[in-house]
Amino acid sequence: MKFIGIIPARYASTRFPGKPLALLGGRPVIQHVYEKALAALGEAYVATDDERIYDTVRSFGGEAVMTRSNHQSGTDRIEEACEKIETQADVIINIQGDEPFVHSSQLETLQHLFDHPQTQIGTLGKRFESFEAVMNPNSPKIVTDRHGFALYFSRSVIPYIRSKEQQKWLEYFPYLKHLGIYAYRRDILHEITQLPQSSLEIAESLEQLRWLENGYRIRVGITEVETVGIDTPEDLQRAEEFLLSHLT
Repeated sequence: MKFIGIIPARYASTRFPGKPLALLGGRPVIQHVYEKALAALGEAYVATDDERIYDTVRSFGGEAVMTRSNHQSGTDRIEEACEKIETQADVIINIQGDEPFVHSSQLETLQHLFDHPQTQIGTLGKRFESFEAVMNPNSPKIVTDRHGFALYFSRSVIPYIRSKEQQKWLEYFPYLKHLGIYAYRRDILHEITQLPQSSLEIAESLEQLRWLENGYRIRVGITEVETVGIDTPEDLQRAEEFLLSHLT
């Protein structure tokens, strides 16, 4: 089975414009992401709508493809990129352009999810370490069946544990945090980008609920690796400190 990594990267960002080009350890954030993807998968592209990002990727020897600026999601941008590069890959892995610490083990876990013939889409989850983190609506929760297929994603705390003190819920259930990295079979990627928004997706503002609501099967791999995503300049500072601590 052939895999390819595609990294959607936009220059425009409300909280941190130009973050793919921000320097981390002396190199652009997007370069860190690209090199991690290339090393793990053997083939990777950056899909962008900005010539500055495109030129930067090409300047460090990376592969990039220009896409339209009016995509509603990174998934749609990846579909256009796949069409333009005419990839023959069986599975497309969507790696966020603001995740410079994506780990090779995470990408390997995603690949192995497709050993199961019923896996149409793959994603990752990580055990929450505190109930305060579970309560954060910006950290979606996942509930899976016994075979690792997602039953639901929610910003709310699910499941609700009856007759137990809420602060102790983590002792009774392994709450799982969703990490926003996906893999799709090539034909499934094309199909899901043709779907209209669903009621559950609109309610929770979670794109993956559109796929579940339309009957697609999402298998969840478990990772123990914590990454540092970059959404704000403050996140970049934390990432710089994280990088330095792992170099010393």
